[in-house]
Amino acid sequence: MDNKDIILDVKKLNTSFVSDKKETKIIKDVSFQMKRGKTLAIVGESGCGKSVTVHSIVKLMPRNARVKAEKVQYNALKDGVVTEYSLDKMEAYGKEMRKLRGPEIGMVFQDPMSSLNPVYRVGDQVAEGLIEHEHISKAEAKKRVLDMFKKLGIPDPEQRINDYPHQFSGGMKQRVVIAIAMISNPELLIADEPTTALDVTIQAQIMELMKKLQVEDGKTIILITHNMGLVAEMADEVCVMYMGRVVEFGTLEDIFEHTSHPYTRALLRSVPVLDMEEGEELETIPGITPNPADLKEGCEFADRCSECMERCRKGTIPAYEVSPGHRVRCLKYDKFPEVD
Repeated sequence: MDNKDIILDVKKLNTSFVSDKKETKIIKDVSFQMKRGKTLAIVGESGCGKSVTVHSIVKLMPRNARVKAEKVQYNALKDGVVTEYSLDKMEAYGKEMRKLRGPEIGMVFQDPMSSLNPVYRVGDQVAEGLIEHEHISKAEAKKRVLDMFKKLGIPDPEQRINDYPHQFSGGMKQRVVIAIAMISNPELLIADEPTTALDVTIQAQIMELMKKLQVEDGKTIILITHNMGLVAEMADEVCVMYMGRVVEFGTLEDIFEHTSHPYTRALLRSVPVLDMEEGEELETIPGITPNPADLKEGCEFADRCSECMERCRKGTIPAYEVSPGHRVRCLKYDKFPEVD
């Protein structure tokens, strides 16, 4: 598979935070390849390192973060020609990185309320990236913004372009945030929990919109979520993370039908189903995610895992290849039955 097929190549990404002269490792040897034109879902409970992983990749980390990697390469494709960018070697707010964030890599953040500036009109906020990166006139930028609003289903765009964020509903705010991410036509779109603050109906509308962008415009999407239902609808491949490690990686079929890690199985059992009987309780994962500073050697999931053995608590658990492209960090990966 050459660079025309791979848009993002991450090898041994490690991120730690320094506080009171103590360094705590949060992301541990994360490696994956992102296929162009596909959707990769990064899943796991809150606090498992999903957002920190992508923020480390695009250099949106606080000053006390320490990010190291063997390789973080973004492959831009234009007119059949691939241009390689080593993101791990770029300065966080240097010219090279700023040229990529927006025109090449768009970001949809978790909460539209905190993503939009309350004192600026939404049209100006969407146009800002265009004017910054493409150096076009305000008139041309306005035309592009109106076209994007129409594409995203924002009604009466000629009027709404002059409104402020507080005049929009939660779902419409999120469409504006997507417009900001998409206005420069990036090839890679990162959506960090894009529907968390929205009700179920609006969630469905937003995800349908993103799927449409992926299919019609050929966008590559990284979707960060804890909602396995969204994963089933959106993803081509799935990266399951627990306490900063990739514990399982594979296609949607691998993860849902050939599940090989106890944590992945527990996540899937926690998904509500329509045919639950009256009085039947939803399964939950026992315990809570530990403090990263308290973790010892061995499998990070050991204390919550019903399949834990003594040797699971020793050393670092290696990644095994269950089948081509399907990797799992579990000593009993080949002992689990197929999922019905």
